Amino acid sequence: MANEELEALRVAITETDNDLLATIAKRQKLTHQVAETKIKHHIQVRDQVREEQLLVRLIKQGQEVGLDPHFVTKLFHVIIEDSVLNQQSLLAQRANPEASLPINRVAFLGEKGSYSYLATQKYFARRSGELVEIGCKSFPDIIATVESNEADFAVLPIENTSSGSINEVYDQLQHTRLSIIGELTHEINHALLIHEDVELGKIKTLYAHPQVFAQCSHFLAELGNIEVKPCDSTSAAMLVVNELKSPEVAAIGSEGGGRLYGLKAVKSKLANQKENHSRFIVVARNPIKVPLQVPAKTTMIMSTVQSPGALVDALTVLKDNDIAMTKLESRPINGNPWEEMFYIDVEGNIEDGPMQKAVESLRDMTRYFKILGCYPVEDVAPTRVAVASSLTQ
Repeated sequence: MANEELEALRVAITETDNDLLATIAKRQKLTHQVAETKIKHHIQVRDQVREEQLLVRLIKQGQEVGLDPHFVTKLFHVIIEDSVLNQQSLLAQRANPEASLPINRVAFLGEKGSYSYLATQKYFARRSGELVEIGCKSFPDIIATVESNEADFAVLPIENTSSGSINEVYDQLQHTRLSIIGELTHEINHALLIHEDVELGKIKTLYAHPQVFAQCSHFLAELGNIEVKPCDSTSAAMLVVNELKSPEVAAIGSEGGGRLYGLKAVKSKLANQKENHSRFIVVARNPIKVPLQVPAKTTMIMSTVQSPGALVDALTVLKDNDIAMTKLESRPINGNPWEEMFYIDVEGNIEDGPMQKAVESLRDMTRYFKILGCYPVEDVAPTRVAVASSLTQ
């Protein structure tokens, strides 16, 4: 009797889930029409006043039917983010029809299961065309694969909240002809992966990418005397553990990636910081045009003259044009001891007047200057609802 009652409830839940999916699909079609209207009338993608009003109304309605305000807020943050990204993607496709390919050949670090593989899947899920994955063993190989037309795009990790900037990638950007056309932030959840049940104390060798070891240094210190062996990628580390089938070896990588190699996660969230995210950039042979309705970011590289205050003078140009800088990274110039190349990320569209004015000034006052890319911002900050807390009282 109890089983029959439970089964009936599960059937009702399944029907409700089907209705939810149909409703979400209907909403997505409507947001597509919204994007078409914004393209036609040159309206900005985001209207955070409208978003806040929407959230306040939904929180109130949710309370009336017994839903927790925090749950409603979290749910619609996800829905709004999806809507914004879909609209941005449509506008970008319309502005760059030549970039819409029937097949997207994408190079990334490692093989299936690596974090770069997961980021590639995430980014190109919103792009039209079939995805062809091309795993590579190193960052120079990835760049060369796109430059030689063996791939159309590359996905490269550029920085991590735990281990900081990935210098190898910055050094590649200094010399490549490729342009940055996109970015994404992907959550990184490092897990300890084994082939069979084993106690942590019996593990003698640990395989992972060097960046992973850096991000999990506190966990490694807790393990004590254990041999660490760096691999080209997390997928390569998982493959080694899969092939060895030994109770004395383990890998660090994503839980989902581990399943692809028949590995079991025995401990997760190993990074030094609980909130561990990596930012990836997407590069291609040709730059793209970002519609002015879409929030944009521009990455540039420059070297200044060797005189006191030269860098400060250059950065003052950004301030004078009301351009916000989000990243400043320096790397040594090969062959020029004690000289630095500066990488700068700013919020702004290269087609916009203040950005064009700033770029013109920087070209005149620096020894070397180059735009590495202008691309849509894909980190959609959730709209804050100032009255949300009062609604719960």
